[in-house]
Amino acid sequence: MKSKLNLIYGALSFLIWGVSVADGIKSPSSDQLMAEFDIIKTKVTLNGNKLLFSHHLNGEAGAVIPGATGQLEGAGVFSYVWPTTLNSSSVGFLADQGILALVVTAHPDFDDTPLYDEDQDGANDNDGYVWHSHWVVLAPDDACGAGALKVKDMPVELQTQVPQTWPGLPLFLDSPDYTPSLNEKMISVEVPTGDISGFESFKYDGVTAALKVNANMHSPLLCVTDVFDVASGDLSLPGTVK
Repeated sequence: MKSKLNLIYGALSFLIWGVSVADGIKSPSSDQLMAEFDIIKTKVTLNGNKLLFSHHLNGEAGAVIPGATGQLEGAGVFSYVWPTTLNSSSVGFLADQGILALVVTAHPDFDDTPLYDEDQDGANDNDGYVWHSHWVVLAPDDACGAGALKVKDMPVELQTQVPQTWPGLPLFLDSPDYTPSLNEKMISVEVPTGDISGFESFKYDGVTAALKVNANMHSPLLCVTDVFDVASGDLSLPGTVK
């Protein structure tokens, strides 16, 4: 696992040498992976004034979520991820903070979308188990494991420029109202182009991964602990928007 994380960060650090792929990134299936996180193809398509981010999977999209522990400390997170070459400032964060990625996550032990009631039960603070979207900034931190990545921590002194839908967590994590679509073996998210500066030219890749909240609740707060699959195989971010 650590060697894979090292490989991933190494590839991302050199942003981005690889072949441009305008019709998506195809990935071979593997019987060594959970089918629900085995990427067959990842793609970003421009449809009018919206970008459609999608993963085609070997199994049912979103069918598996982490087991609940009953507490935030040590809570698990499962994620479908689209790392990009977009600048962190493209969605309202401070510039040049790390690797901007769109993610769709589920985590039954906490809720980080306080503006929305995803399960329509009248409460906004109890539906982290429902698949939902974030923008996150990823950065390396050996405290997560040698060569591993984290969702970048945001100390108070850096909370000077945040997106309007930032949930108030001390992380470079935004919670926009992008409802993911889970349709059998495909997961997709539509993002309005008006929400992203510089959307006309960027590259991307596809990843499925697990993260975990720090048991001691301090920096690093949210580490990538396992990478299930990488669409390109080496996270060279070869995809270009079709």
